[in-house]
Amino acid sequence: MTNPTRRWYHRSVPSDTTDFRFPGPWLSGLSLAVAPILLLAGTLLRLGTPFFFPHQLAGYDRHPALMSAAYATFLAGVITLWPAVLAVAARVGATRPRWAAGGAALVLLGLFARSFHYGVDTFAFSLVDSAGVGAATSAVAQYYTHPEYVVASLDAGIMAGWVVLAAGCYLSRTMGAVRSVALALMAGLMIGVLKGSTVASVVEVAGLAVAFVPLGVRTLATAPRPRLVVAVAVVPLAVFAVVFGQLG
Repeated sequence: MTNPTRRWYHRSVPSDTTDFRFPGPWLSGLSLAVAPILLLAGTLLRLGTPFFFPHQLAGYDRHPALMSAAYATFLAGVITLWPAVLAVAARVGATRPRWAAGGAALVLLGLFARSFHYGVDTFAFSLVDSAGVGAATSAVAQYYTHPEYVVASLDAGIMAGWVVLAAGCYLSRTMGAVRSVALALMAGLMIGVLKGSTVASVVEVAGLAVAFVPLGVRTLATAPRPRLVVAVAVVPLAVFAVVFGQLG
């Protein structure tokens, strides 16, 4: 006798399935190619200002447009980096799943931490505008004595994560030795509130670009062409998102 429940289940399963993989070639390729460039541009824009937070706040007071652009560009790179991390982890995971899962998880947790820190940075810059450099410096100094413990606990994750992911890239032959080492350099990029740039920071972020950008270019070159309606809709949707966000 046929089980009616089993018969209903088989009828509900679609006959044709799509090989769907997230984030897909276009999102992955754009992230791999663009996010490291944004991070590098933000790093270079604030290179002339000393590294520690009092100097960063003073630098913003002297050159608000430049420092705002530097921090905003770096933040844009942080936000847009996650599809690249997932894409690389998927490649590594085909043969080295534990290295892929561990490295990607730690790196993504670190990206959350960086995003939180840049929220604090933005608020500190607004304090410079409203209350002056002295008040903003005192406020950030007080934060450093009592950092948000949930986020502070993630700081080590992003440093270890890049090393684990880079090792997975090498072991899985996703990248060669040079690009894997270049990727591992990101472990040295300092994390925290109002961290400026040094020559070492430029080298570390440049290493990310060396590792990710060629892979992004290859991914985009082999990606299927998007539908015209999707391509046309991207620009107005982006404009709407910016305007809507500014309206608050």
